[in-house]
Amino acid sequence: MDRIALEGGTPLHGDIPVSGAKNSAIKLMAASLLTSEPVRLTNMPRLADTRLLGRLLQRFGTQITESIGDDGQETLLHTPEITSAFAPYDLVRQMRASFNVLGPLLARTGHAKVSLPGGCTIGARPVDLHLKALEALGAHIDMHEGYVFAQAPRGLKGAEIEFPFVSVGATEHALMAATLAHGTTVFHNAACEPEIVDLAECLNAMGAKVSGAGTPTITVEGVASLKGTDWSVICDRIEAGTYALAAAMAGGEVRLTKVRPELIGILLDKMRQAGCEITTGDNTVTIKRGPGRLKAVDITTEVYPGFATDLQAQFMALMTLADGESTVRETIFENRFMHVPELSRLGASISVQHGGEAKVTGVDELRGAQVMATDLRASACLIIAGLAAKGETIVNRVYHLDRGFENLEGKLSACGAKIRRLKGDTPIEEIDE
Repeated sequence: MDRIALEGGTPLHGDIPVSGAKNSAIKLMAASLLTSEPVRLTNMPRLADTRLLGRLLQRFGTQITESIGDDGQETLLHTPEITSAFAPYDLVRQMRASFNVLGPLLARTGHAKVSLPGGCTIGARPVDLHLKALEALGAHIDMHEGYVFAQAPRGLKGAEIEFPFVSVGATEHALMAATLAHGTTVFHNAACEPEIVDLAECLNAMGAKVSGAGTPTITVEGVASLKGTDWSVICDRIEAGTYALAAAMAGGEVRLTKVRPELIGILLDKMRQAGCEITTGDNTVTIKRGPGRLKAVDITTEVYPGFATDLQAQFMALMTLADGESTVRETIFENRFMHVPELSRLGASISVQHGGEAKVTGVDELRGAQVMATDLRASACLIIAGLAAKGETIVNRVYHLDRGFENLEGKLSACGAKIRRLKGDTPIEEIDE
C-alpha cells in the first residue's frame, strides 16, 4: 500500500483550488440512472470512490465518457437502457454510498438486487432508514444472503415519510426514488446538508419537482420521466475545511479558491476563536496564522449547519498544539476517535472520555513518527499533524485518502509543503522515534 511522507515545520504559502464535493458527486452519478438521456457532470473530483461507482454504473448499462472542460474534469453518463439491475457484493462492499443505486434502479425499472454495503469502520451505519423509506413508497423488500431484493412492478407511490432521526444518506436515497413515484411525497426531519440541495437542484434541472431541500421538510411531486442535463458539482466543503486547518496547523498564509465560504462558516468561526486570521471573498477564503500559539477551543459535532463530523479529526489535530485544554464531542458516529492513538504517537496529549468526548491538552511540539490511517478523515488528520511535526512523519494505508481527496500531495506541495508519496514497494529507513 502507498504511504505519505512529510517533513514538518514548513509554513504554507499559496493558493489551493477546492475540488468538487465527493459526497455530492457520487449521489449525482447515481441520479443519472433515473433518465435515459445523457447527464453531464462538471467540476468532478478525480477520486477512487467516483471511479469505483463508475465501474458499478457500467454494469447497469451506463456509458461513461471523461474529459477536461472549462470547469475542470467532466463526466458524461448516459444510460439509455438499464441492462442489469444487479449490484454485486464485490463492488458495493468497497464504498458504502454505492448502496444508493438501489432507489434509482427500483424507480426506473421496478426491481433491483443490491448487496448490503461496506465502507469505513467508523461506527454502525445501518441502512434501515433507507429501506423503510422505500417500503413507505410502496416497494416490497426482501433480504437474504447479504442482498436486498426490491420490487415495485407497478411503480412507486408518493407517501408521507418521517425519519426518526436525521440521515443524510437516507434523505438522498429516498429523494431520488420519489422523483419518479406516482403522486406527492413529503419528507419530514430530512437532512439539510448543502449536498442534498445540490442533488435536489440537479434533479429539478432534469425535470423533477422538488421543493424545500435544505430544510427539514422536502416535498416531491412525482413525474413520469426525467431528462438529461448539464450540472456543476458543488465545491467540497470538507476538503475546503481540511486545507483551512492544514494552513492553520503549518502556519503561513493560504488562499482557498473555488470555495463557498458560507458552507464552512462554523469552522471558520472556531478557527477565528483559536486565533487564526480569516478573510473571505465571493469564492475565496484566506487563512493566516502568525508565529504565536493558538488558543484551545471546544467543538461538538452536529448535523448541518452544525460542526461537521467529517472535520472533527482534523480540528482535533489543530488543537494538539493549542494553548490550554479543549474538548471535542462527537455526537454523529460512536467510533470516530480511532485517530487518537495515532496522534498520540506523534506526541499529542489526548484522553478519550465516556460518551463520545475527548480532552485535548495542547503540547509544545509534535514529533514525527510512523502512523496508521484508519479511515478517510483520520488520514487527513494525520497529514495535517505531520505538516507541523518536527522531523519526518510516515502515514501508512493512505488508500483511504485517495477515496476523498484529489491530488492532496500536489496541492500541498504547491504551497511549499515537504510531502511525497511512497509507492507500496518503496523501502523506507526506520524512523528514530
